[in-house]
Amino acid sequence: MLWNIIVLIVIGAVAGFIARAVIPGKQDMSIVATIVLGVIGSFVGNLLGSLISGNGFELAPAGWIGSIIGAIVVLGVYVAVSGRKSVRR
Repeated sequence: MLWNIIVLIVIGAVAGFIARAVIPGKQDMSIVATIVLGVIGSFVGNLLGSLISGNGFELAPAGWIGSIIGAIVVLGVYVAVSGRKSVRR
């Protein structure tokens, strides 16, 4: 059990850092937020993979590639929704 959590955190960190490198612009995120981004991306990657393959969705983390793709999708949506905030003078 503890080993699975450690692996999920490591995969989440790697996927989150890669997603932040791929999406243009500056994302002000802490390391913890980057790991959370990767973990959420892993679950989103699993959802996308199950939709493409036609299998039922299981609430489980995806593999490396699915986690990275999911993290890119989640970060892209986050950047699009949050938008750039203009500074009023």
